[in-house]
Amino acid sequence: MKRIIQGLVVALSLTGIAVGQSNDGLKVFISVDMEGVTGVVNVEDASRSGKDYDYFRQTMTREANAAIEGALAAGATEIVVRDSHGTALNLLPEMLHRSAKLIRDWSGGPMVMMEGIDASYDAAIYVGYHAKAGTPDGVLDHTSSGDVTNVAINGVSMPETGYNALMAGYYDVPVIFVAGDKAVCDQAQALLGIVETVAVKEGIGAAALNLHPEVAREQIRAGVQRALENVDDYKPYKLSAPYTLVLTLKTEQSIHQGSFYPGARRTGDWELTYKSADLMEIMRAYQGMRR
Repeated sequence: MKRIIQGLVVALSLTGIAVGQSNDGLKVFISVDMEGVTGVVNVEDASRSGKDYDYFRQTMTREANAAIEGALAAGATEIVVRDSHGTALNLLPEMLHRSAKLIRDWSGGPMVMMEGIDASYDAAIYVGYHAKAGTPDGVLDHTSSGDVTNVAINGVSMPETGYNALMAGYYDVPVIFVAGDKAVCDQAQALLGIVETVAVKEGIGAAALNLHPEVAREQIRAGVQRALENVDDYKPYKLSAPYTLVLTLKTEQSIHQGSFYPGARRTGDWELTYKSADLMEIMRAYQGMRR
């Protein structure tokens, strides 16, 4: 009997089917921010000059690993992780799961937090994400930078989750999982509809009620696996062309500078508008208008 079982294992291996693993060959993109990581509650926690930054970049890396482990359990065979916070030099390469590849630093292109995604991916996953600027009880809520108060595309106010999902949708890739504070999970569900979420903390004014980091990782791991095992249930997030971008900034200086971007028009108090039939041109304009 033992020889028969061994023979079956060899036969399955020769046909390319690993025992106990999926043969789906899923390719997964994971974008990892830091403000939405368990325990991060103030700017210092997520700043390179902060005294606890080194601890929280380890937490960030461990939450990325939890997502990677969930993806592998669901049959992922190729995983790319995009460091999406601040300098994009936060995740610790040596600590990151060896099954994933890592994109560090910014290229200067319009994709930013979605750098590297294309139509070859089956799913996109967001870890450590946060709510948009001005969200009640949002933990470190902001949109891109402290100078942006709102970004709307075709009348839809967008957190980073939203316009990043649009860029994934441009390549027909669905966003299937979001982890961060409760506020961003609520926003993701409102925008994307069917999406698996894990709220690792809940804002209480400027404070936050946090899960234990181990519990957060367990939930992220399980949530990613569950989402990928049902990947066909998720749809890419899209809006209909042409696109109208309305960007609201905080200062007159920012609006004045942004108005020089070719095609941008000042349309209100601290408000710039840009129109295009090409989503990637909209995202290029967004990056150029807010600098």
